[in-house]
Amino acid sequence: MPKEIISRIDATDLALNDKLVFINRVAKVVKGGKRLRFSALVVTGDDAGHVGMGIGKANEVPEAVNKAGATARKHLIKVPLKGGTIPHEVEAKFGAAEVRLKPAFPGSGLIAGGSMRPVLEVAGVKDIIAKSLGSSNRINLAKATILALSQLRSTGRDEIAKAKPVEAATESTEGATTSG
Repeated sequence: MPKEIISRIDATDLALNDKLVFINRVAKVVKGGKRLRFSALVVTGDDAGHVGMGIGKANEVPEAVNKAGATARKHLIKVPLKGGTIPHEVEAKFGAAEVRLKPAFPGSGLIAGGSMRPVLEVAGVKDIIAKSLGSSNRINLAKATILALSQLRSTGRDEIAKAKPVEAATESTEGATTSG
């Protein structure tokens, strides 16, 4: 699967909050015993449509979390939201983890499990139905959710309404009826 080039978003002007998803303790067996290291999965977002994910590895837990947070801030994406939900249904697959995201009515809440929930929470999605299919690997599930959110497109009606003011649209229709 080819990697898509995603434009970078400057994180300095955003009020981001980090959420720790998972800490994995990794043991390497050496001659003198076991050497422990830690891997942390962190998602960051501003609750208004920006979300990023990062993985950090270090000998200590706080160092791993800090590294993961820095990586998450470097890999932010913009998520088009329609109210408190997503504009349309989307599916994505990363490795053996597959996710399906469906928009939901206001008041439905965030119906998601696993590591999809923190990703959607920090993105600012309030109402959604999410289903994970295949693998439940936390890292691949979070990456598949980010991939699905990056595939979302905003509805064209909103952009047309912003580009053309209502007054100008009514004047142009009035002029067409009087001359014809």
